[in-house]
Amino acid sequence: MSERPNPLQWIGYVYGATLPEGKREWVKNDLTGAMATPRHLIRTQVSFVPLYLALFFAFDGEVWIRLLMVLLAVLLALIFSAAYMQQNRVVRLRKHGLGFSPLTQRQQVQADAAKLRYEATYVAARRR
Repeated sequence: MSERPNPLQWIGYVYGATLPEGKREWVKNDLTGAMATPRHLIRTQVSFVPLYLALFFAFDGEVWIRLLMVLLAVLLALIFSAAYMQQNRVVRLRKHGLGFSPLTQRQQVQADAAKLRYEATYVAARRR
């Protein structure tokens, strides 16, 4: 696997920048490898940190109220991040020239196995 991006490249990647060609394998592993879902959720939360800080410091009031406001923002961001994970994965893969499949590597292996089972069952029966 190619080396990890440096911190500035990673922050740019979090906000949608395309990484250099040498990082393609890292991007593919990041988006489709093991633990891709937790990495996606963490990556999106990092992108919202400025908003969370603004919410906390921009409003007057008790600290616990401001913390609850930030917690609400975190929960909403997690919900929307999880809901749009597949679309986000496809966009990032396409930006880096890595295809259009929203499946992780594990899901792709399972889909390929299911296809082979299907073909073994139905294509063989059709030839009889």
